[in-house]
Amino acid sequence: MEEDTRDRPIPSGTAASTPAAQNGCSRQLTDDEVDRYSRQMIVPGMGKEGQLRLINSRVLIIGAGGLGCPAAQYIAGAGIGTVGIVDGDVVETSNLHRQVGHATSRIGMKKVESLITHLRGLNPLPSYIPYPTHLTPQNAAEIISQYDLIMDCTDNPATRYLISDMCVLLGKPLVSAASIQKSGQLIVLNCPPTPQGLVDGNYAPCYRCCFRKPPPPSSMVSCGEAGIMGPVVGMMGVAQAGEAIKILASALHIPPRPLADDDATPERNLRQPTLLIYTYDLESAVGPYSFRALRMGGRRRNCFACGEGSTLTLEGVQAGSPNYEQFCSMPTSRASLPQEERITAAAYHAAKERGELSEHILLDTREKEHFSFGSIEGAVNVPFGKVLMKAAAIMRDGGSGRDILPVEAGDRDAPIFVVCRTGLDSQETVEKLKELGLDDGGKRKIVDIAGGMRAWKQDVDPSFPFI
Repeated sequence: MEEDTRDRPIPSGTAASTPAAQNGCSRQLTDDEVDRYSRQMIVPGMGKEGQLRLINSRVLIIGAGGLGCPAAQYIAGAGIGTVGIVDGDVVETSNLHRQVGHATSRIGMKKVESLITHLRGLNPLPSYIPYPTHLTPQNAAEIISQYDLIMDCTDNPATRYLISDMCVLLGKPLVSAASIQKSGQLIVLNCPPTPQGLVDGNYAPCYRCCFRKPPPPSSMVSCGEAGIMGPVVGMMGVAQAGEAIKILASALHIPPRPLADDDATPERNLRQPTLLIYTYDLESAVGPYSFRALRMGGRRRNCFACGEGSTLTLEGVQAGSPNYEQFCSMPTSRASLPQEERITAAAYHAAKERGELSEHILLDTREKEHFSFGSIEGAVNVPFGKVLMKAAAIMRDGGSGRDILPVEAGDRDAPIFVVCRTGLDSQETVEKLKELGLDDGGKRKIVDIAGGMRAWKQDVDPSFPFI
């Protein structure tokens, strides 16, 4: 009896992207495949050959969340032969409004296992390979090298740069998307793949070509902090699947042919790179969404990853060079304030109960949507973004730091306690208030409540609705 290797990762170095896989093969479609994919095959431009290319293709989906779930559904439904899924997280209740490949009955299950369970119910014909881990510089090459096309469905910049760099080094086309709150974006990169340093001609860019610098750390917020609309991230995931199917069915991922001596110009078998931006206007009853397409440039000559003289190597990445988290200045949970400028949620509550804080200002820097679900008694709401904007305006145009405080806080010199959602924004707020002189040269106490409202729920009030 033949051994079943359906869900077993193929060893590194095997021929995962052969000419047969790229161009289809001579085998005939089975009756099950004809029945299942018939409506897709009769679309102009697909046909039997296109379907066979899909069946013989291998796609890796990195991230089994809001982008990865809808993308995986349409990738599996289209008949991609092998689907790998990378994600180290487990299913949580807060995922379910947008991560449509999971279910209430699978809360607590690894996301890759949950999503594959869903996909098998949709289409049992493909092979599904789970990678229940986070992608790292150490395991990225081993995993990515086994696939024909990569889909970046992650939610943090450091991983996006890592994935793009590996796709350049391993010669893989990349379909990348991102989404937050009410907007999303999509771009196809490194398609068709081109060797490092080849910059003459209209060659496809990598992620670094389009986004030379990561966003500032203060703008790097997760869906848990900023929120996300399910239809927005779903739209981007579906669009990712559409681009991947198009690339694989038409063999656009095959590298361009080598230039002949008598060629006057390089072959240009790729479209103008385009960044698709989708915006969902939740507050308007008319024209609820919009699409914009921005033309992007081709490969940059001085790109760190794919340009001339690039020093990026597989060995370097695995050894920690570049350092992706350092490059993106990822925010951490380490305290940046000295101990005397911080107080625990429990200690603040106890002092307040003893009447030791009868005269003080409690500044809550969460967004108004978070604040509306509940707050500590007496708190006044000034969202962190407004703190930064007001501070910048005061430093630019002049004015008093007291302008940051809301009217209801009064014009007092009482101590200021600052709280946020998890204890990061509040620390920066304390530093900004001191920078603007609100501490009166150290005479006025400005203190961060460590751990924010998460700590308040854990240590003071378990019934608090932490969102």
